[in-house]
Amino acid sequence: MRVTKFEHAALRVDLEGRTLIIDPGSFTLPLDDLSHVVAVVLTHEHPDHWTNEHLDRIREAVPNVPVYGPQGVANAAGGYDIIVVNPGDTVTVEPFTLRFFGGRHAVIHESIPVIDNVGVLVNDSLYYPGDSYAVPKGVAVDLLAAPIGAPWLKIGEAMDFVLAVAPRRAFGTHDMTLSVIGHTMHHARLKWATEQGGGEYLPLEPGGSAEI
Repeated sequence: MRVTKFEHAALRVDLEGRTLIIDPGSFTLPLDDLSHVVAVVLTHEHPDHWTNEHLDRIREAVPNVPVYGPQGVANAAGGYDIIVVNPGDTVTVEPFTLRFFGGRHAVIHESIPVIDNVGVLVNDSLYYPGDSYAVPKGVAVDLLAAPIGAPWLKIGEAMDFVLAVAPRRAFGTHDMTLSVIGHTMHHARLKWATEQGGGEYLPLEPGGSAEI
């Protein structure tokens, strides 16, 4: 299984000639080679995690592709047939099995409503929490996509999240709000946290991939 990081929060997962797309949003350049997409996961409704343009582009290539997300995504994306998923749900779209965790977005500020958010575990090996620190308890995560920059993110909390998950490997995502210096600093912090559990940190750039 190949996991490819794109700009900000977007991930592409390829296995057996089929593709899963996660969180293609407003900071992500248009994706191509979409004819083998079998599912799309949107962790929550914020535009940096999904746009009409990305969904339209994917559905132009694969008209009936299922799109999964929490109720907040279904409410926000009223023009699309969103299949609502909740924490604890498991969905199989061959060759991918998707398990969902969490339920709520991390708090940005007390003045901003907290929205629905699901973390997604792909084939019991790749985990991405969306905009949260939801830990998939009882799961030995092989590859963790760990957020490293956001209005809701404090790097110490992100480090604690990585320490709690203790993945075999990790890489940083949700990073378009960071400067070059910020990237370097935050990669170093999450590298340290990953290594405390005996894991390896992969400083992937957009277009970079990891094999599971």
